[in-house]
Order: sequence, then C-alpha cells, then structure tokens
Amino acid sequence: MLDQAWVGVDVGKDHHWAAAVDADGRVLLSRKIPNDQQAILGLLAEVGALARRLVWTVDLTTAEAALLLAVLWGHRQRVRYLAGRAVSQAAVGYRGEAKTDAKDARIIADQSRMRRDLPELQPGQDLVVELRILTSRRADLVGDRTRAINRLRQQLTAICPALERVAELAGQRGWVLLLAHYQRPSDLHHVGAAGLAALLAGHGIRNPDRIAQAAVAAASAQTVGLPGQDVAAGVAGALAAEVLDLEARITQTDHALQARFGRHQLGEVICSMPGFGFRLGAELLAAIGQLELIGSADRLAAYAGLSPVANDSGKRTGRLRTPVRYHRALRRAMYLAALTAIRCSPQDRAYYQRKRAEGKRHVQAVICLARRRTNVLWALLRDHRTWQPQPPASHQAA
Repeated sequence: MLDQAWVGVDVGKDHHWAAAVDADGRVLLSRKIPNDQQAILGLLAEVGALARRLVWTVDLTTAEAALLLAVLWGHRQRVRYLAGRAVSQAAVGYRGEAKTDAKDARIIADQSRMRRDLPELQPGQDLVVELRILTSRRADLVGDRTRAINRLRQQLTAICPALERVAELAGQRGWVLLLAHYQRPSDLHHVGAAGLAALLAGHGIRNPDRIAQAAVAAASAQTVGLPGQDVAAGVAGALAAEVLDLEARITQTDHALQARFGRHQLGEVICSMPGFGFRLGAELLAAIGQLELIGSADRLAAYAGLSPVANDSGKRTGRLRTPVRYHRALRRAMYLAALTAIRCSPQDRAYYQRKRAEGKRHVQAVICLARRRTNVLWALLRDHRTWQPQPPASHQAA
C-alpha cells in the first residue's frame, strides 16, 4: 500500500470521473462513477485500499458536488479545490488535444500532486449553500414576474392601448392590483375613479387617487370594443393575479434571504460598505463561497470580470479587453453596488466624476469604480472589519 495518493474528480451532474495518481504521477485508478452515495462510498473504499493517505481535489463546489463533498467530509477526507479555468490552462501541458472527463480528472489529480497553493475546502458552509439556493430562486421569480408583466402588457394592448400606455406595471403594485379586478374600458368607466381609489386604498396602496384617475381617463378615451377583448380581459386578469402572487413569493424569499444573510459572519462587514444591502451582499457571498478560494483582491476582481486582459497582436500593443470567462452574478453585484454608491457615498461619487472627466463613458467609469472598491472590500473581508469613511490611523500611516 502506498503512503499517499492524490485523487482528482471531474464533477458532473449525473456522473463524476475520478482519477488517482501516485507520487510519480502514475495513474492508479480512473473510472466513471454515478453521483450516488453508495457509488461514492464504493470509490472511497477502492481508493482507500491503494494508499494510507488521500488528498481529494474537485473542480466545482456547486450543487453538483454537494453529495460528493458531504460524503468525503463525513469520512474526514482532505478536499482541495482547483478551478475549472486552471484545469483548462494546465491541459495544454498534457499529451493529446482531446478533452475528456478522464483526462480532466487526471489533470486535476496531477496538479494537486505538484501544487502546494491549492486552497483546502472546509465543511460547515451551510449558510453559503442556502444563500446560493435563495438567490437563484429569487432570480427565477424576478424573471417570471418580468415575463408575466410583458405578457400582461400585450393583452392590455389588445383591450385598450391607451390603458397600456399609462399603466406603470413594473414599479406600481396598485396598477397590477387594479387590473386583477378590472380590465375592460367599460368596466373601469362604470366603477369610476372614486370606486377604484376605494379599492386600492383598501389594499394599502399609496396615491390611489392618482392611479384611479389615470385609469379612468385612459378608459374614457376608447368607446369601441376591440375583437377578442373579452378573452383578452380574462387572460389579463389572470396574468395580473399571477404577478401579484410572484411579488408575494419574492417578498417571502427576501425575508428568508435577509435572515440567513444576517447570520453570516461577514454580513455586517459587507453591508457596512456603501452600495451593499442584504440582496447584493447575499449574491456576493453566494458567488465567492469560501473566502480562501479567492486568495487576493486581484483574484476577486478577475473572478468578477473587472480586470481587463491584454489584447496585443503583432505591433498592436497596450490594448485591453473585457475577459470572456468570469462570474456574471458576481460582476452584476459589484457593478450595481458601485452604481448605488455613486449616489450615497461622496468618495465614490468623486472618483466616478473624475473618471468621467478623463473621458470615460458612464459604464466604463462605473466599472473603474467597482474595480477600485474591490480592493477595499477584500481588505474588509480579510480583516473582518467594517467600512469607515476614513481608513484607520494605522492604514493611513502605512
């Protein structure tokens, strides 16, 4: 039996591919296993018979790897992490151009054998997993709401184009509530502004008179019925009710998200920085997961796609471009936080205005600000320190 072996796992949804190598890089085992507890336990026993000490390395930490990681940690195994991008880059140095799961698993194992800088995954990341589930669920609900609102607008156009033009469906719950009850111009005109305002006020809608008067005015401008408006009205009412239901589920998800984000040890640190609230903070934590997997502010910026990469060719030098591979959700969180900080933080606003004065467009200036804030955010996360308008005296002296 060997003293130590390195096991690389190319993680998949239905199946994983595992490869084990010895200290000289020779392949001891390479096979496909189902993403099933008994199959993983069988692999653990098989590899355990080859060496006394095992070092496992995976290329994913998302839901696909959840069962594998739980089984390994349950048996006190060391698990390291090698990003999929690093696997692709390392593949250039291995024989053959073909890309297969078996080759990737062998590369992961061999890289783990040679490298000493790979971060080690730790159990106890339940909060991060819950945040990932909830942020993903919220994004799905928001997408469903947007699609339902777009369909509702289409049906309103088939009933009363004037009403569709004045209805503020995306930002006003009162309009959606009104359309869940009345859709036809004749019904709105019959109920009248006073009746509609009373309906909205009874549901706690602000400025009910303004919404009711705008709806009645739009309905009064059309006296003819359009073909199929009765069916369109029924569909529009159902879509409005669907939007209200989705908004209630989004609110429920927000409550669960806020409660779990507040329990995370870095929640207060993130929210102390201008531009971050519990939603963007939860997206940030869901994206980066274990802080040790990032390692530095530069890596965090690169992961978020905020660090441009060289695009030189021949005599053309000094050109930069946005990287192709980065975490879209993390970039979104950093960008939106920077956009909000421009309005609420004098320091961030001054930096943004300086970039605009240098000739950068709005989006470019915001990205520059997001990149600058990445250094600050990383220092706060690393030191478990909340943001202050002025850095501590020790940092100023440095």
